[in-house]
Amino acid sequence: METVGVTEDRQEVVPKAIGDFIAGTMGGWAQVVVGHPFDTIKVRMQTQPSPPIYKSSMDCLRATIKGEGASGLYKGVTSPLAGIGFCNAVVFAANGFFLRLFQENSSEPLTIGQKAIAGGLAGGVMAFMNCPVELLKVKLQTQVGTSTAPGYKPYTGVFNCGVRTFKERGIGGLYRGLGITILRDIPSFWAYFGLYEGMKTALVYRRQGVADAAQSNGLEQFMSGGFAGIAAWLTAYPQDVVKSRVQMNYKFKSASAAAKALLQETRGGNWRILFRGFGPTILRAFPANAATFVAYEWTTKALGH
Repeated sequence: METVGVTEDRQEVVPKAIGDFIAGTMGGWAQVVVGHPFDTIKVRMQTQPSPPIYKSSMDCLRATIKGEGASGLYKGVTSPLAGIGFCNAVVFAANGFFLRLFQENSSEPLTIGQKAIAGGLAGGVMAFMNCPVELLKVKLQTQVGTSTAPGYKPYTGVFNCGVRTFKERGIGGLYRGLGITILRDIPSFWAYFGLYEGMKTALVYRRQGVADAAQSNGLEQFMSGGFAGIAAWLTAYPQDVVKSRVQMNYKFKSASAAAKALLQETRGGNWRILFRGFGPTILRAFPANAATFVAYEWTTKALGH
């Protein structure tokens, strides 16, 4: 969807800002349904101890299904289903807000660079929503088996996890890892929206000879969304590894401490540790984000935007 400055004949069902929020929610739900199993494997690979429990992502997948059944792949899904739907709504609404802000004093169409910057700014907003949602998700996804610690009680679900975390550590406990989440999300969403708009425009130009992303079809949106998801992770994966570790393990007092420990583990050339879980992340990125943008664009069109 060409985001700003396009006058269409369809009558708007709801105002543009609300439409962005609704469409973003639909896109977020599509992303979770498609991508959560991959995300569970990614988080378990990222947060396993050294020496590792799993030999590879496929080994982690087999062990998870064998030990917990297919439902183990959807552990912690309630948090992102509720939270990421809302977070996605926020990031798409924020992206739309910054696009309209950039367009206010200009009659010229926005450049791809401006759209990428709007996406990065929206990512900064998104981080404040993402942090507590992902913290609860990580806690539930890494809860494998039963701890032998005296008096330990496993979390019974996302609500129980959230309440206990708040009681034990306050609001700061829910926002543990916020700094590294911001450092992850700003460049990630800069690449995400920038590549999506750029590739969509290029595909329309190839098909019609006109650089107008508003004329994109479902296949072009699907392909652009998938590659945008990959681009977003390529700019953010090391930060995500640190974020997962600091949110899961309280022995790290800060993200910098988690990063230093991670770098120590790379001594001797063991750089692969920085990319644990990278395989399922990239496998997830294409279908999950393709589904996100198709659902977003479809809902936007249905709302008359």
